[in-house]
Amino acid sequence: MDNLSDTLKKLKLTAVDRTEDSLEGCLDCLLQALAQNNMETSEKIQGSGILQLFASLLIPQSSCTAKVANIIAEVAKNEFMRIPCVDAGLISPLVQLLTSKDQEVLLQTGRALGNICYDSHSLQAQLINMGVIPTLVKLLGIHCQNAALTEMCLVAFGNLAELESSKEQFASTNIAEELVRLFKKQIEHDKREMIFEVLAPLAENDAIKLQLVEAGLVECLLEIVQQKVDSDKEDDIAELKTASDLMVLLLLGDESMQKLFEGGKGNVFQRVLSWIPSNNHQLQLAGALAIANFARNDGNCIHMVDNGIVEKLMDLLDRHVEDGNVTVQHAALSALRNLAIPVVNKAKMLSAGVTEAVLKFLKSEMPPVQFKLLGTLRMLIDAQEAAEQLGKNVKLVERLVEWCEAKDHAGVMGESNRLLSALIRHSKSKDVIKTIVQSGGIKHLVTMATSEHVIMQNEALVALALIAALELGTAEKDLESAKLVQILHRLLADERSAPEIKYNSMVLICALMGSESLHKEVQDLAFLDVVSKLRSHENKSVAQQASLTEQRLTVDS
Repeated sequence: MDNLSDTLKKLKLTAVDRTEDSLEGCLDCLLQALAQNNMETSEKIQGSGILQLFASLLIPQSSCTAKVANIIAEVAKNEFMRIPCVDAGLISPLVQLLTSKDQEVLLQTGRALGNICYDSHSLQAQLINMGVIPTLVKLLGIHCQNAALTEMCLVAFGNLAELESSKEQFASTNIAEELVRLFKKQIEHDKREMIFEVLAPLAENDAIKLQLVEAGLVECLLEIVQQKVDSDKEDDIAELKTASDLMVLLLLGDESMQKLFEGGKGNVFQRVLSWIPSNNHQLQLAGALAIANFARNDGNCIHMVDNGIVEKLMDLLDRHVEDGNVTVQHAALSALRNLAIPVVNKAKMLSAGVTEAVLKFLKSEMPPVQFKLLGTLRMLIDAQEAAEQLGKNVKLVERLVEWCEAKDHAGVMGESNRLLSALIRHSKSKDVIKTIVQSGGIKHLVTMATSEHVIMQNEALVALALIAALELGTAEKDLESAKLVQILHRLLADERSAPEIKYNSMVLICALMGSESLHKEVQDLAFLDVVSKLRSHENKSVAQQASLTEQRLTVDS
């Protein structure tokens, strides 16, 4: 290591004199020392102050430039050397070298920048601001025959693509074409995996999704799926998963999805359909998720339901009822929920037996499955008949009441409450109300009226008004113990309550007057004061309802 000290001293002198031969000799000695003991040599380099000199040696014309960049790349493998490299002002001259024609200089420069900025979002963001992305994309196109340079570009893209700020710059280059072109040439699994690692974060951006679709990525992915579907090799199984996951990700963009749907006639859509009945769980999952993504507008949903997609999804669910794959269940239910959104699809899906198929999963203990099951049922029960049939299903109602208490899973809890309310609102049935009262559902509807979401508050108040109008005697005790009257008083007195909440609270107050005990509670709470103030409310409907409610309270007092 004494030799190293001599080398560093000599390097300082030759760096100033710029005698290329002796400079090259010193650099070779340093590289040798780094190869033998990187950490110790790096510490010596830091202590010697030589890093500051390197900035002036990073010049395109010099024959030593590649070696200087190589030394920087080697020392920057050590975390403690990265900040000193930045402080020595090495980033800017390195970035400028990315326009070099020399492939060795490009390779070592890319390594140096990659190691200095490794794991530092702020330094990577600095590189993005300095415009390295378009430069690197160009390099990939020019030097695609050079395997080492290609790999360097891919590693850089993989790191930079994690930053949101990079996506816009990537979208303004022809990265999609370059990556797809490169992908088509790769046979080795490892090389394709490297490209996948760049494609996945880039494909999160909608503009790039469309570019990738237009560059023909989907055809490559479908080909991989076809090649690997029957293989039991670990690498092939992993690649099948990556390819089908990426395919689903591309469908999350509205434009890219619509382009691939092609009015339901597209080759891609047809191929994805064929995944659903396959025996491969990964393909079943990807197929169902793809359908859920295609089902993001009414036109697509109507077309798919008319062409028998519901039966395919129900068959898939049937295969996963007992000890089924939870992710497949979740995906198939997501697809059915989305398909049930257009009004014209609801009756068709009901008559196809979707509710029966979905109810088989009532016993599921998995919150994601419970959530989608509830959402699907809620979408389907706009029709009075369906709501009545489900609302009289004691097993379903009891399960809903249980899930209304799932405090750890806000989504399941919210959907259960909304479905309970929907069963009452759409069926307007005394039998449904009796079933919900007997199962202990009233207290949850009253709690729902205090939700932070206005839409849920409203749904609860409308359901409670129907209960009061149709089955007040049956529900009276539960409404009392849930402190409904006190809650309504709070909602009316609260200035932040939305106009429709105030309106429906007053409608409900009038409906509760038919019960002696609830009537007494209303009188004790001095509702007249609150209601009379609302007669001058800026919302006409609220003001009118306040007058009617005031009359009712005055007559009955």
